[in-house]
Amino acid sequence: MAALIPEPVARVKHALTSLGAEDTVTVFESRVPTAAAAATALGCDVAAITNSLVFDLDGTPLLILASGAARVDVRKVAARVGAGKIRRASPEFVLEHTGQEVGGVAPVGHPEKIRTLLDESLAAHPVLWAGAGDHNSMFSISYEELHRITGAVEMPVR
Repeated sequence: MAALIPEPVARVKHALTSLGAEDTVTVFESRVPTAAAAATALGCDVAAITNSLVFDLDGTPLLILASGAARVDVRKVAARVGAGKIRRASPEFVLEHTGQEVGGVAPVGHPEKIRTLLDESLAAHPVLWAGAGDHNSMFSISYEELHRITGAVEMPVR
């Protein structure tokens, strides 16, 4: 009998296939809540890990898909999107808007569409890995496919 898939991961798997992407979700025995942990588990460069970072933009969520090797410059991003102040969201805010916990947030599979930005430095990697809804799951995808399924705006974020 197959193991039960946590609901957030099931939503990500469904979102991937309903958006026409391949379900490449991999579930690890150990947790991979950080880009460094994921890169170690996958044997890839930390820069190929796509962090799904949720920010609070005047009470609405802003999802930034950033390279695991990048530190988002929120002032630069705010200036580019014409916003006042972008703040890191609280864990409660993240869970409310994504249905996923910090450290396991996926680019897709949220209750409602979230405004999304895509770190253009990720395009340098033929295969990207992103969180798949919990601390034990990741999925692989190309930059082009990630851009297509998220509808994200491409921009430098650091």
